[in-house]
Amino acid sequence: MSEFVMEVNDSNFDAEVMKSAVPVLVDFWAPWCGPCRMVAPVVDELAKEMQGKVKFVKVNVDDCPLTASKFGIMSIPTLLVIKGGAIVGQQIGAVPKPMLKNMIDKAL
Repeated sequence: MSEFVMEVNDSNFDAEVMKSAVPVLVDFWAPWCGPCRMVAPVVDELAKEMQGKVKFVKVNVDDCPLTASKFGIMSIPTLLVIKGGAIVGQQIGAVPKPMLKNMIDKAL
């Protein structure tokens, strides 16, 4: 994980994501998930490029079952863009960088 992506958990998710002043890309993942490992470098690149405009966080679904359940996460990776406490974008599965960036740009 890069210095631009923060790990969040069940206890700090609301404070870090739902109450964030800027849009947040949430990457629901697990260490054993191949597609999650494929999308991780893309998320890291975008986090570096969009620093200050968008917050990037990761939620390990194995460690944070309450948060994963709250959002109905059935497949990983699931990437959500949350703005003002509401989901404004969702992508399931590993996707190319331009698709992910486009989803984030729509929220800005």
